[in-house]
Amino acid sequence: MYRFLLSRQWVILTLLALLLIPAMVWLGFWQMDRHDQRVARNDLIASSLEAEPVPMAELSTPETGPDPDDRYRPATATGVYAADHEVLVRQRTNADGAMGYHVLTPLVPEDGPAVLVNRGWVAAGRDLTQAPDVPPPPSGEVTVTGRLMADETTGNTGVRERSGLPEGMTMLINSEQRAADLGQPMLGGYLDLTETTPPDPADPALELLPEPDHTGIGAHFAYAVQWWLFAAGVPVGWVLLLRRDLNDRRAAAAKPADAGGTGKPAEARPQPEEPTPVGGPPA
Repeated sequence: MYRFLLSRQWVILTLLALLLIPAMVWLGFWQMDRHDQRVARNDLIASSLEAEPVPMAELSTPETGPDPDDRYRPATATGVYAADHEVLVRQRTNADGAMGYHVLTPLVPEDGPAVLVNRGWVAAGRDLTQAPDVPPPPSGEVTVTGRLMADETTGNTGVRERSGLPEGMTMLINSEQRAADLGQPMLGGYLDLTETTPPDPADPALELLPEPDHTGIGAHFAYAVQWWLFAAGVPVGWVLLLRRDLNDRRAAAAKPADAGGTGKPAEARPQPEEPTPVGGPPA
């Protein structure tokens, strides 16, 4: 009765089920790993933002850059802005999703490596080949406080640096690139500006970048549970299909033959009696 499982249809169906189960289990663990990464990132951001500001030179060097555990930590730097080496980072959005630029300006201390400061966001103009009007940085020596960030690369962002960009524009926030443009060493990483002392007199000032979200965990945990439920449902579905096919075959095998095609057994017909011979029955 079970030889039909060797048919082409059932062999393909069984192989497909055997492939889907481990694939869905793996996808569930992948989503669970994404959930754990998001939780760890939230914990890192929360603890870093609560830390007291320290000089950026204590957390980074030109050779190594900041430790991954120091990301988002408040850091300070003192110096004079090198406005002549300011660049705009293309294709950046603000908190409302509007397209614009991030404004990168090196801060040069009296002694020691320079610091790359992301001063904030400015809206793009209608002509993307022309830089919009950007409020100038404060003149004279200032002390800035910002969130310590790691350098952007194509590997960690997926963004590729382009050639032929308009002058003064770039695609990545990278201290190594800006150090080469400045012509002097620069601490690895950069600061997302949060405060300037004395206050920036520019009016209107650049739009400061919002604090990174560290409360939402996304739907990765729910997706993991869904994939595991799907994996559990595959063998259940396979068994249900097997039972239905088996019941159909048993019903077809138990169906009686009917010569007339009516599905009812043929009735027995009466046999004719033999004629009685003349002269009466034999003695």
